[in-house]
Amino acid sequence: APVCSAASAAEQTGATTVVAKKTPGTATAAKTAVPKARLAALEPGELAVRPGEDPWTPQEVEEARAELESEQARLRAELASSEAALTGLMRDSGDGAGDDQADTGTKNITREHELALAANAREMLIQTEHALERLDAGTYGLCENCGQAIGKARMQAFPRATLCVECKQKQERRY
Repeated sequence: APVCSAASAAEQTGATTVVAKKTPGTATAAKTAVPKARLAALEPGELAVRPGEDPWTPQEVEEARAELESEQARLRAELASSEAALTGLMRDSGDGAGDDQADTGTKNITREHELALAANAREMLIQTEHALERLDAGTYGLCENCGQAIGKARMQAFPRATLCVECKQKQERRY
């Protein structure tokens, strides 16, 4: 398996490696950056695939878009429901007068659980919207770390993927 790093991608494509500084306003640009040499290799409207994979058909692209849009709508509804539940929990919590320790503990656990659900839905919604932006930009299916194709099969199995398997494994080993 080829080693997937920004340096090796730059060597293979002849691109220069650029290290992005962490300055306000550039975080989003750095996340969506893909080496220009890699983008130039694709035809307009063509999505990246790994060697040996069939190219994306217009129908497959539309299926990916429909799945992401459906997930986006579901997550927005889930987030609205969680936020409404949290509002109710906060309103009903009052000062806790008359509650015994078990009641207070149960209310706290319920509130923490609902906060975790809302945070998870919010993060997945951000990832889904980012995937839709990448689909519109033509960078869907390109690794945000090394610029190589993530792989059509991986994108179909996990439409929000932003890293190829090799880069994802490296990221997980760091944590």
